[in-house]
Amino acid sequence: MTVHVPVRIGPAEQALIAQLNASGNAAAAERLQAIGLPTRKVESYHYTDLKMLLRAVPELAGAEAAMSEPALRIAGAHRIPMTNGVADIAGEMPPGMRATISKGAALTERDDVLVRLNSALAAETLKLEIRSRMPQVVHVDRRTEGEAAHMNDSVHLFVADGSKVTVIETFSGSDEAHLNNHASYVAVGEGAELTHILLDLSGAGVTSFATAEYHVGASSRLRTLTIHVGSALSRVNLFARLEGEGAHGDFTGLNLAVDGQHSDVTLELTHAVPNCSSKPLFKQVARGRSKAAFQGKIVVARDAQKTDAKLMMQGLMLSDEAEILSKPELEIFADDVVCGHGSTVGALDEDSMFYLMSRGIPKMEAESMLVRGFLEEVLDPVEDEELHLVLEGVVERWLGGNAA
Repeated sequence: MTVHVPVRIGPAEQALIAQLNASGNAAAAERLQAIGLPTRKVESYHYTDLKMLLRAVPELAGAEAAMSEPALRIAGAHRIPMTNGVADIAGEMPPGMRATISKGAALTERDDVLVRLNSALAAETLKLEIRSRMPQVVHVDRRTEGEAAHMNDSVHLFVADGSKVTVIETFSGSDEAHLNNHASYVAVGEGAELTHILLDLSGAGVTSFATAEYHVGASSRLRTLTIHVGSALSRVNLFARLEGEGAHGDFTGLNLAVDGQHSDVTLELTHAVPNCSSKPLFKQVARGRSKAAFQGKIVVARDAQKTDAKLMMQGLMLSDEAEILSKPELEIFADDVVCGHGSTVGALDEDSMFYLMSRGIPKMEAESMLVRGFLEEVLDPVEDEELHLVLEGVVERWLGGNAA
C-alpha cells in the first residue's frame, strides 16, 4: 500500500495558491497545493531550494504604475517598453519588424513551477516577428513599477527564415521587493541569425525568475547571452532544442554575484536532429557572502548523429565566503558524436596579481583588470558597437561595486 505524505505548505506557497485561485487558475493552484515549491530534492533545483529561499509573495501587479527612469539606454536601438506585463507598441516599428499583442502566455507546457506560474498568471504576450536582416538592435525594456508586486510577463519572438537581428531584454523597475517571473519563447527559422540577450538589472531587494525557451531551425545560428548583476534571489531557466540539421548554438552567460545574492542559471539543451553543434560557455564570479550556481545539461537524442557539443563553466571566487556551484551533464543516446564538458573554479592568479602590483597598479584596480579579462571572452562576440559598450559598462559598474 502506498502512503501519500501531505506536503507542508509554507506562507509563500499559500499566497501563490490564493493568487492562482483568485485569477481563475484552479488546476495550477491544485498542482502547487499537491507538490509545493521545489526543494533541493528536485534535481533541477538542487542548488536553489525555493521552498526555503522564497519567503514572501507580494500582491499581483496592477497594469497602472508610475514610470521610473530606464535602467539602460542603448544608442540607436529600437526600444519597446513593457511595464507590469503590458507592452507599448504604439510607435512606428523598424522595417521588417511587426509587433502585436495576444492573450495568455507563450511558453510550452512543462513540469516546472516557474513555467506553470507564468502560464497561469501572464495576461498577455508581446509578439515580435522579424522578417529582414535588421542592422538595428531591438530592446525590450521589461519593468516592474510601483509598490512591491508579483508580476508575470511574456514575450514571443519569431525570426523568419534568412533573417538576422539582435534582441536584448532587460529586467528592471522601481526599487521595491518585487517578485518577477519573466518568460520568453524564441523561434529561429531556417538560415536565420539571432543574438538574444537577457540582462537582469533588478534592484537589490527583488526576486527575479526568468525562463527562455528556444526552438532553432536548420542551418541557423543562435547566440544567447544571459547576464545577472541585480536581484537578491535569481533563477534563470534556459530550455533549448536544435531542431533543424546544420543548426549551431552558442549559449553563453555571465553570472555575477555580490554579498547576499543567490543566483542560479540552469540550461537544458537538446540536440534533436543530426549534424548540429553547440558551444555553451558560462562564467561565474562571486564576491562577499554570495552564491552563484550553474547547472548545464546537454541531451543528444538517438537520431542526433554527428553532434558536436562542448559545455564549459568557469568560476572565479573573489572572497573566502563566496560559493560557486557547478553541475555540467551529458546525456547521450547517439553513438557517433563528439561531446565534452568541463568545469573549473578558482581564485585570481597570484602571479598575475603580483606582476600588475609590482608595476604600480593598486590592488583593487589590478583585480578589476584580471576579472575584466576573464569576462571579455563572453562579451567580445557581441557585434553591435553601441550595445557592446553598454554591456561593458554594466560589467564596469559591477566591478566598481555599483551593479544596479
